[in-house]
This record gives sequence, structure tokens and C-alpha cells, in this order.
Amino acid sequence: MPPNDPAPSPLLHPDSLLAQAGRSSTEPTGAISFPIYQTATFRHPALGQSTGYDYSRTANPTRSALEATLTALEGGVAGFAFASGMAALTTALMLFHPGDHLVVSEDLYGGTYRLFERVFINYGIVAKYVNTADTAAVEAAVGPATRGILVETPSNPLMRITDLASLGSIARDRGMLAICDNTFMTPYLQRPLDLGWDLAVHSGTKYLGGHNDVVAGLVVARTPDLAERLRFLQNATGAVLGPQDSWLILRGLKTLALRLERQQENAERIARWLQTHPAVERVYYPGLPDHAGNALHSAQASGAGGMLSFEVRDATLVEQVLGRVRLISFAESLGGVESLITFPARQTHADVPPEVRRRLGVTDRLLRLSVGIENAGDLIADLGQALGNGGAR
Repeated sequence: MPPNDPAPSPLLHPDSLLAQAGRSSTEPTGAISFPIYQTATFRHPALGQSTGYDYSRTANPTRSALEATLTALEGGVAGFAFASGMAALTTALMLFHPGDHLVVSEDLYGGTYRLFERVFINYGIVAKYVNTADTAAVEAAVGPATRGILVETPSNPLMRITDLASLGSIARDRGMLAICDNTFMTPYLQRPLDLGWDLAVHSGTKYLGGHNDVVAGLVVARTPDLAERLRFLQNATGAVLGPQDSWLILRGLKTLALRLERQQENAERIARWLQTHPAVERVYYPGLPDHAGNALHSAQASGAGGMLSFEVRDATLVEQVLGRVRLISFAESLGGVESLITFPARQTHADVPPEVRRRLGVTDRLLRLSVGIENAGDLIADLGQALGNGGAR
């Protein structure tokens, strides 16, 4: 058995679980910060004996501490940390076989689209893209070869909301593997496994790390069978998270609750302000009462999160905004303490064909904002001067 107990009781409130991330009562030195086990291999006590750790691709104590913490947060049976969010999702998709068909959210991260259309399609695994906010459309897309469903909710970048309980029930009834990318919400705000989903996937680079200084991915499994299959794939393919990066994610988790509370408070203020600006045509934020999925999202998540998108009235404003922002950084990624703004059509969704982007609404006037923990008034002032202040209030 591993020498540490790296996760506190899952019965604790998420605030306490996060603050105690990585704490071990059996760490011999009494260190409060979990150690970084920067080692590739481990000495055996004797022939046929193991400490529980043999080689760091298979298991490393620092990575184990992270995996146990996220497992407790998501309410699963086991978690697995990977070198990136895409490595995590790739490993999850390795659970499928040639000829398998998946129903996938049509409005999702462009890198996931690229993974299906330029990698897994070569191995006979096919995605059918559907508006998963439309439960009837999902049911209609399920065919004899459908073996899985993959959703993002809220979706990226249009913040569509999928009914997790309904689709989880459909997946169970049809014998499909249900995978939810929970990156935007994190287990602090939304727990798909509680609603019957099989796997929760995260880009740990985003909110879990929270400081734009580490790249990571995580998967949490709901059942022992899935956990064993993922454990095998993680070890066999080897795209594991190193101990230094595992420690950075552990450190980031300790402040996740505080960061998210501030980020979503800021995001709601900014979203409401953007609605009043004459240069802005539409705002996408699930915390707004007029958002199409507001009631559903409020029923399945405990907060609206820190992500929003908005569409300006004139495409020429996009370059103006991206060139003028000063406090907000024009950069890809999301979920960090610093606010970031991106242009999905040219950045995060560049691999999605133009005609598909246009149909979905990922237009040349759409901007996505990852709201940080800065002063909300300062962020609004920065957006105001970037958009042009006339008529803003």
C-alpha cells in the first residue's frame, strides 16, 4: 500500500477538501505541504516486495495525492492525472473500439473536434455532433453503433447547457459510456458523476491549477471497472503528469473555492454591464436570467462560473478590443487568476471548418472572456475603453 493517506475524508465540505489538498497524517516529517517526489524509480524492500511505488510512470506519491484529492472532490472511485487535458481526453477515448460511434456536443473546444476528426477517425471511431442542449436531438442521433456520449456543459464558447440528469439516464438505458468535460465548472460547482455520468474529464491547466503556470489533465471514474481500465491505459500509454506539475495543481486546488467565488462574482457583474453597452449585441453567460439554460444550469450546478462570451455588433471591433485591452490579456487558455480574452474563430476553434463555425454561431464577432480575480470595476473600465465608452453605464 502507498505510504501516505493523501486525501482527507470525502465527507468533508468541498471547501475543506480543497484547503486540505494533499495533506497526509502519516507523512513522517509532518510536512503540511505535500512533498514533491522527484524520482523516476523506487527501491524495493526485498525480492517480491514493494512499497506500493515501483516506477513513476505507474505511480508517484505526489501524483497519487493529486489523484486522490480530485477523486474525493468529484465523488468518484479513482482519478488519473495526465500531461495535458488533451492527453486525459485521448486516454478516455481509448476505451472505445473501431466501429464505435459517439454523440458529441457540437459546440465544444476546437481541440476536441480536431482530436476526433484528424486522429480517432483514422482508428474507426466516429463522432456525431449534436446540440446536446436538445435532449430529443441526442436521442435521435443514437444508433445501433453508438457506444458513448461526450458533452461540455456549459459548452465552449456559446455556454449552452446540457441536461446532465436526462442524458445520463439515456446513456445508462442504452448502455453508453457517458463522459462530461467538466473543465469550465470544476467539481466545486458541478459534479456530473452524481448525476449518473461515468467519467469527468478536466483540463487541469485551467481552474484546477488556476495560475496559468502548469499544463495538466485529469479523469475521474465513477465505477471500479472503468477505474481499472483507465489505470491500465494510463500506465500502458504513459502520458502521465510529472511530480512537479502534480504539486502545482495540488497547490492551486487549495484556493479553488476562493478563486471561483470571486471569478463568478466578477463575471456576473461584467456580463450585466456588457448587456448595457451599445457596441455589444449579445452576451452568453449562464448566470444571466435571460440565458436560455439559466434554470437548468442552476438546478445542476451551484454557480455560473467565470466564463462568458459576447458578440460585438461590428466585426471591426474585435481587432480594436484585442489591441486595446491592457489589464485583460489577449491570450488563449482560461481559468487563471488573470483575466484573458480570446477570439474563438481564429484561436480555440480554428480547426473547426468555417461553415460549421458559422452555423454554430462562432462568428467573426464573438469574443470569449475568462474572468479573473482582479477588481471588477477595473476590468469593466478596461473593457469600456477597449470597446469605446460611449453609452456604457
